[in-house]
Amino acid sequence: MVLTAAKPGRLAFEKAIVSDKPGLAVRLCAQRLLGAVIETSTSLDGLTDDDHGHPQYRALEMRDRSLVRAILSSALRHRGTVSAFLARLLDKPLPDNAKSLNHLLHVAAAQILFLDIPDHSAVDLAVEAARADPRNSRFASLANALLRRMAREKADLLPTLLATTRDVPDWFWNELRSQYGERKAEHILAMHRVEAPVDFTVKSNSANWAGLLGGMVLPDGTVRVEKLDVSVPSLPGFSEGAWWVQDAAASIPAMLLGDINGKTALDLCAAPGGKTAQMVQAGADVTAVDLSASRLKRLAGNLARLGLSAKTWQGNAFDFAPHEKFDAVLLDAPCSSTGTIRRHPDVAWTKSPQDVAKLAKLQFDLLEKAAGFVKPGGVLVFSNCSLLAVEGEALARRAAGGITALEPYPVAREDLPGLETLVSTEGWLRSTPADMVLGRPEISGMDGFFAARFRVR
Repeated sequence: MVLTAAKPGRLAFEKAIVSDKPGLAVRLCAQRLLGAVIETSTSLDGLTDDDHGHPQYRALEMRDRSLVRAILSSALRHRGTVSAFLARLLDKPLPDNAKSLNHLLHVAAAQILFLDIPDHSAVDLAVEAARADPRNSRFASLANALLRRMAREKADLLPTLLATTRDVPDWFWNELRSQYGERKAEHILAMHRVEAPVDFTVKSNSANWAGLLGGMVLPDGTVRVEKLDVSVPSLPGFSEGAWWVQDAAASIPAMLLGDINGKTALDLCAAPGGKTAQMVQAGADVTAVDLSASRLKRLAGNLARLGLSAKTWQGNAFDFAPHEKFDAVLLDAPCSSTGTIRRHPDVAWTKSPQDVAKLAKLQFDLLEKAAGFVKPGGVLVFSNCSLLAVEGEALARRAAGGITALEPYPVAREDLPGLETLVSTEGWLRSTPADMVLGRPEISGMDGFFAARFRVR
């Protein structure tokens, strides 16, 4: 039985839905959240936060929440392929006002094409979801026929589509191709289709923790595990604070500060605190600054678990006015996060060229402000998790020529043993998901990161 609120329309999924059909609430939730990502550019992490996420998501049991995340991750990771498959099956495109139906079909297609869910279950629940929503009830028969045909034809059609489609917007593909060349750009997109491994920054004895966690040691000492079958807090070493989860690429910028033992260091835009922890672990007296009070609280909790401590300051970095300058400053600036699409496939569909341009301006302004926090002769590292030159190489060139307090302090290849190929001829760090090839895609790659190092005059 399905009971719905009397008032349909744009907020139809705010209604209360009670059903004895197992799995229907999960599909309705996935459909609603996919719509929020695509239509309003809402972060998937925010929507699926266990404490503050969307009410429809938080109403589910934990196991059902995991399934929602799996469906949405697949639907977004393969959005271009799913769209192409649906276009092959439809005689004509869906009406412009059928956005909700489109989300429903993408949710079902992700299950049929990419998840280990019986086809008949994915189809039946999609039809039930259509009937439960006044906007889609008249399309229930269409959804049934379309999805059953998809299930029949996927073995023949899917390989061809995977070989000919790209699962990112055209503007992003054009940027990648322009910056990296077609071959490497294609490699980056191929890696986006593969779920990323889990990386751990360990305090010491990487080889020992690799054995305990069932992983391998990367050149920078990071421990990499292909896939976790249990929750992170249940892993050995979590309660003891022996490690923290941090992509291998994200661990590199703090290394570029050099020997900071006994020195003062500032971590700007610091939350959730992985780089702060590295700096404290390296022996620095660290101050961590972040705009968000909740994120700074999370940082403090993470440091407490690790048995580390740092001073914190909550507020806008432009308002930060320390009494003394610092020996070293790390600015991991807010960015488009396009280097993390493999881990966060919603990013490809929630960012636009206009967003990137605004973020690049903010980054430059923050870098100029950060230069004023560094003692003469001190080190400033600028970094972000973008794949785009406007937020990386182009910005570093602008800073070198336009911020008078800064002079380039190039990274040398010997600064990163085992990762030398990530150092550009200009002395910048550039990593992509196509780097660090370790045999199989499932254990290869890293987040896209850029870092430039400066000295302050």
